[in-house]
Amino acid sequence: MKKVTGTMTKTDAVEGQAPASERIDARIAELGDWRGKMLGRVRKLIKEVDPEVVEEWKWRGVPVWEHAGIICTGETYKAVVKMTFAKGASLEDPSGLFNSSLDGNTRRAIDIHEGQEIDEDALKALIRAAVDLNLSVQAERSGRSRKKT
Repeated sequence: MKKVTGTMTKTDAVEGQAPASERIDARIAELGDWRGKMLGRVRKLIKEVDPEVVEEWKWRGVPVWEHAGIICTGETYKAVVKMTFAKGASLEDPSGLFNSSLDGNTRRAIDIHEGQEIDEDALKALIRAAVDLNLSVQAERSGRSRKKT
């Protein structure tokens, strides 16, 4: 595993493939429109909240940010940039950012449309909550494994 400009990438170890961070850079550049700018902005906010975030490139081209589990993905579609939080249904969302995938028991998403402003403070709080949830689940699991011994 390599460290790339402060962000770890597991997929760096896959021979013959560019590191996930470079693939995300390329996706942002290839979009070349508001979606690329928004994906870059979201990525920057995630890294500000969690400098230890691990960037992945999964499912044939989806940027994924992880820390003790998946925090969120950054999908781009024709009309939206979608941030899907893996455990979003378990997160408090006092600012009401979640506006998509609201019916499931696990995930929640934020669809960001062209020209839409995002509440960066609220989004950062949601990202921090997702990281904290992942870390608490990880700690709980490691505590359980110690108790069994």
